[in-house]
Amino acid sequence: MRELEKIIAEAEGAIRTTKTVAELEQVKARFLGKAGSLTGLLKGLGKLPAEERPKAGAAINQAKVRVEALIQSQREAILGRELDAKLAAEATDVTLPGRRQAPGGLHPIARVQEQVERLFATMGFAVADGPEIENDYYNFTALRMFPDHPSRSMQDTFYVAGSENVLRTQTSPVQVRYMESHRPPIRIICPGRVYRCDHDATHSPMFHQVEGLWVDEGISLADLKGTVTQFCRAFFERDDIAIRFRPSYFPFVEPGVEIDMAWSRNEPTESNTGRKDGQVSYLEIAGAGVVHPDVLRNGGIDPARYSGFAFGMGLDRLAMLKYGVNDLRLFFENDLKFLAQFR
Repeated sequence: MRELEKIIAEAEGAIRTTKTVAELEQVKARFLGKAGSLTGLLKGLGKLPAEERPKAGAAINQAKVRVEALIQSQREAILGRELDAKLAAEATDVTLPGRRQAPGGLHPIARVQEQVERLFATMGFAVADGPEIENDYYNFTALRMFPDHPSRSMQDTFYVAGSENVLRTQTSPVQVRYMESHRPPIRIICPGRVYRCDHDATHSPMFHQVEGLWVDEGISLADLKGTVTQFCRAFFERDDIAIRFRPSYFPFVEPGVEIDMAWSRNEPTESNTGRKDGQVSYLEIAGAGVVHPDVLRNGGIDPARYSGFAFGMGLDRLAMLKYGVNDLRLFFENDLKFLAQFR
């Protein structure tokens, strides 16, 4: 019995000095494990005389219960201290101001579209809209793109299965629909989503266009140049921007032109334009021209009396130039860190 009392005293002292649950488990194994001190006493009961075994066994079991109770009490104390320390380390200062949810903002493309609409409104242009799923006639035929035209190929156009409908490849169908229901003078822009089979740093299967149409008596390329020049200078907030025309072919205009804009984000130098100081760098921004007489007729307008111009620009390209973005795909990846710059 003296040995049992000695073991109990050692267990009590060892248990009180433990600081962590891991240390406590080691103490438990020392006294109650398979090779523990109390376990060894139980295994040695068989060596005692038969009449002493019941009394010794009861004493050893009482000692085990006492040691287990001490271990459980110490475990709760250790866990309590750890929880208090964790709560103290993670305490919230309720006197600090609350964290408000950051406000949202317009997508940069939507922001650019609003600005474009606002600027053209100052020049008397209304905003027209039309379906994004368009039929063959308005998307191709009415614009003089006949069955053998390359843009009708499935490599360029998304077709709706089981029908003659397509995802519109430009917003030009809106112009024809508008001419059918309105009489000149007509002055509209047609912004919106369009779809083509392109995907790289400067092209997307879905992108945004803004097309313009002005039909009235005596409208010419001079009116087109004045309109586009005024828009570009206002949009980019630079009075030194110049516009030039290059001959080009589009089936719905005659003559057709590519519109180039004098552009450099910095002053032109040898390093950023590849040209000598003082020389101008031009960048293509639009296709345009005088509306073809057949397109006017398809819209129910007499080309002998009226003429007009039409142009088409990429809203995404305008946004890239305005904000200095070099990869179109960034606008559509939904990266909040990128989009937050435009709030």
